[in-house]
Amino acid sequence: MRCPNGKNFYLQYRKNVKGNKYGRQEEVYQCEDCSGCPYAEQCKKTDKNRTVRIKRELTAMHQEVIENLESIQGALLRMNRSIQAEGTFGIMKNDRWYKRIVRRGIKSVLLEVFLVSIGHNLYKYHNKQNCV
Repeated sequence: MRCPNGKNFYLQYRKNVKGNKYGRQEEVYQCEDCSGCPYAEQCKKTDKNRTVRIKRELTAMHQEVIENLESIQGALLRMNRSIQAEGTFGIMKNDRWYKRIVRRGIKSVLLEVFLVSIGHNLYKYHNKQNCV
């Protein structure tokens, strides 16, 4: 790793991530020398050399997520998701004037959502029967 001024970062120490049960570690790197650096005001907040903390497992997970999202299959899944859900909820909210759930409790809320969904599906079924 290099800072914007071209100086190297060196490993200072490794420590376990606080509150983590799985033994993940965090690596702390420090710049070799930040004295007289023109980027110091933008790069660091203290008078000491710049330090960077890296969690290798988290970085690997982020890289895997980015690769999955940028793949062809990921693009198709994102496109499919954007098409499916919003249309139904938009119709239920705007065309059917269903703005909010009025019942309380998990069972009552589930019942209300199921009834609204069944009503929406029956409406679609009715329209398909009349079109043919």
